[in-house]
Amino acid sequence: MPQLPHGVVHPSMPRRVALQAGAVGLLGLGMNHLAGLRSLAAEVDHPITRPPKSVIYIFLSGGLAQHDSFDPKPLAPEGIRGEFAPIATQTPGLQICEHLPMLAACSDRWALVRSLTHPYNEHSIGHHVMLTGRTPTPAGFDSNRPTTRDFPSIASVVTKVVPPRNNLPPAAVLPEKLIHVTGRTIPGQFGGEMGSRYDPWLIEASQYRDANYTHGAFPEYGFQRQNGKATPENYRYEAPRLELAPGDLRDQFEARRSLLASLESQRRMLDEGARVMELDRHRQTAVSMLLDGQVRTALDVHSASDRVQDRYGRNSFGWSLLMARQLVESGVSLVQVNLGNDESWDTHEAAFRNLREFLLPPTDRAVSALIEDLSDRGLLDDVMIVMAGEFGRTPKVFTYPGAKTNLPGRDHWGAVQTVFFAGGGVRGGTVIGESDAMGGYPQSDPQTPENMAATIYSALGLPRTLAWKDGLERPHQIYHADPIHGLT
Repeated sequence: MPQLPHGVVHPSMPRRVALQAGAVGLLGLGMNHLAGLRSLAAEVDHPITRPPKSVIYIFLSGGLAQHDSFDPKPLAPEGIRGEFAPIATQTPGLQICEHLPMLAACSDRWALVRSLTHPYNEHSIGHHVMLTGRTPTPAGFDSNRPTTRDFPSIASVVTKVVPPRNNLPPAAVLPEKLIHVTGRTIPGQFGGEMGSRYDPWLIEASQYRDANYTHGAFPEYGFQRQNGKATPENYRYEAPRLELAPGDLRDQFEARRSLLASLESQRRMLDEGARVMELDRHRQTAVSMLLDGQVRTALDVHSASDRVQDRYGRNSFGWSLLMARQLVESGVSLVQVNLGNDESWDTHEAAFRNLREFLLPPTDRAVSALIEDLSDRGLLDDVMIVMAGEFGRTPKVFTYPGAKTNLPGRDHWGAVQTVFFAGGGVRGGTVIGESDAMGGYPQSDPQTPENMAATIYSALGLPRTLAWKDGLERPHQIYHADPIHGLT
């Protein structure tokens, strides 16, 4: 049974949740928004004032190969360096992969940490570590599903401690939650031990796809992991509907409110007791979001000019980062953007083909567009961009056993990865740390997921002494390391 704050279990919660879901549905909002509305409606004693900056955390599920992106090793043996050539950037002496030319052209606005390390080579715990910013494995960790023993995600921490602004939750995740092709939901994305009340606002702009579907930056890009009949044209990227249903007039909205009042009356008869006003708060939040033109505008990427959509890329990567920019501009403090579901960056086989044709080009275009767009709007100093995966890839290139394409790739490698930073006061053209000659381990200035998380929290203006309390009033520190030194 769901837990209320301070460990109180409400005996009628399932009934109330059902009524809340009905209220949200009457307003034209999808079920995927209920958790976010719950977070926004929660009574939280926020310990800080409006944060001075925002963060966009781009998460590359599957694990980006450091050799084949931001840490090329052109002098390494062929079986290490891979197929891609390095290119020069605007920063003297700094080279990156040839398939990232747009980012190379703006290297004066971004920085790299080439020495982030953790001890895990498995996807689920890797996701948990990099989404929570906590290296230890929590007690009772289950790689097959999220549990209440997981550490809270960075987005959940922000949801709890940062006050909402402009009728929007403090943190959002888009365009979908991370679900493996087997159907299991990846742990580390939610409130965990903090409670589901602090799950971040999930904006589902695309749909989970099974093993027979292509994926990547659909619809313009896509690739087959398993043989199937799906094509990129089958995919749709849609901003969540916050308007009234087709044919409804605005003056009919009062009739919906009357219907909600009737629903609330029934709820009172069914559910007297503690927190009887909870449904009303959800209803007010949903009504407010429905009528707020700024909220609808923030979620509507297809109304952007053709020039803007073309610059970002008319695909899920481009639209997601455009929506992220619109959300932070509207008041969301942290937006996590999952670029590629079902571990799209897990390039065990056909790595160089998939990176060259389907993954690096839309990422190069969308991320460089985000940097340029924020700069043009005078927002780059106020929005930090962070891009990472759950781990890096092995130095050795090999053919994966059982690979259908017989084309080589790289395996999981937690020992080192490169993390990308831009904006939010980041010193452009900076490289923190380095990996060894084979790109296998940190050679200097190793950093941890805790350092990365601390950098995010610091950018948001969270005090180093800040802690959150669980239901037993036990304090949990937010910072577990220092921010990355020399980055800002």
